[in-house]
Amino acid sequence: MWFERIVAEGLSQNTYLVGSGGKAAVIDPRRDCTPCLDYADRHDAVITHIFETHRNEDYVSGALELAHRCNAKIYHGPKMDFAYGNTVREGDRFTLGTLELSVLETPGHTEESITLVLTDSEVSGEPYMVFSGDTLFFGDIARTDFFGPARKAEMAEKIYDSITKKILPLGDGVILCPAHGAGSACGSEIADHPFSTLGYERRTNPFLLIKKDAFVEQRTTESPYLPPYFRQMETVNKTGPVLLNDLPRPQPIPVATVASMIASGCQIVDIRFPTAFAAGHIPGSLSLWRDGIGSFAGWFLDYERPIVLVDDFTCTIDTVLRHFERMGYDTTAGWLAGGFPAWFRAARPVATTGACTVQDLKERLTREKPFLLDVRDRKNREHVGYIPGSQHVYVGELPQHLQEIPQDRPVVIYCDSGYKGSLATSVLSMHRFPDVTNVLGGMQAWVQAGYPVER
Repeated sequence: MWFERIVAEGLSQNTYLVGSGGKAAVIDPRRDCTPCLDYADRHDAVITHIFETHRNEDYVSGALELAHRCNAKIYHGPKMDFAYGNTVREGDRFTLGTLELSVLETPGHTEESITLVLTDSEVSGEPYMVFSGDTLFFGDIARTDFFGPARKAEMAEKIYDSITKKILPLGDGVILCPAHGAGSACGSEIADHPFSTLGYERRTNPFLLIKKDAFVEQRTTESPYLPPYFRQMETVNKTGPVLLNDLPRPQPIPVATVASMIASGCQIVDIRFPTAFAAGHIPGSLSLWRDGIGSFAGWFLDYERPIVLVDDFTCTIDTVLRHFERMGYDTTAGWLAGGFPAWFRAARPVATTGACTVQDLKERLTREKPFLLDVRDRKNREHVGYIPGSQHVYVGELPQHLQEIPQDRPVVIYCDSGYKGSLATSVLSMHRFPDVTNVLGGMQAWVQAGYPVER
């Protein structure tokens, strides 16, 4: 037997490969699936089975892409009418050499969610690994709010039963392989662990240490953030995405062409650091640092207008393009050729935003009253505390709360460390707020400086 895990950074998504006897199965493939083929080749194996544990909400499935390249069959759970692939049900079994994958129907996160149980007959008939999709994570359980408030309790009951009646009874020593790790939008408290077992989760996962009634009550009162792009991913993954080979390849775009595209309404995404963005950027740009693309692009970018990326240097632009590809942004046209320096050397318009240190902010608060805006998520505001006098709007929901922010006062924005603050300043600037400032270092620097914190 052999086993591989491929992690899609930014989305914290896990793709798994298992194989034996020259055959391999892929579970929850990402869209850029070449590594799956490379691993199979390395193990002298042919990919024959592709399983999707559920219709994913946070990234474009790579099942069709991979099947097109290796002629494997795709398998989905029941209770959803997919436009492609084959339906599996509870008890279905698939053989790969000495390995057997059996299907459990585990609804709760979605109705069609399945879990795959792996045994290796060369060693034992006992379960060895379990691929839980988005049902059970390390230290967390998947969100159950996708069907609206009216069904929160119902879905919470279903996922609790799926875990406690089907997954955990497989045995404490079974290795857990979830579809996401820490940082995923599909779970708010996923532990940053490389591995776990069902026994470890049964003893330590806080959601498994409470009774069913308490679990359901907790789940019905939760309101996790819901990025708008999830709905797009749900539709794409049900009907099937466009194959990558059928899409135009992103290209370097000259300054004059970018200027023309801006006039036609394209989306400009500036992937530089907050300090660089504050010092100068193309007017109307969205400030979105590289590591934040997976978490925040889906809050602000639409799927119709072309996207142009702006950096200082473009030597690692391929990694950034993969982030957009995985989220289904197939209108990514390319990047500004020569980076931002080419833009200002061509004497094109440049905009700036304010930036200050926490020392600057502390002194400023003694002599004036700017509108102080905290754009962190609500859990950080509650657990870490906040700067006295600040108002709170989560950065992803900022466009829906613009009327709550005054345009006739300076707006000073802080987040955890300055990156989401830069994103927020760019959003307000797009909406013509005249005086916006990002606090460099954010709440981390404020606490480090020993300044007062309220809770």
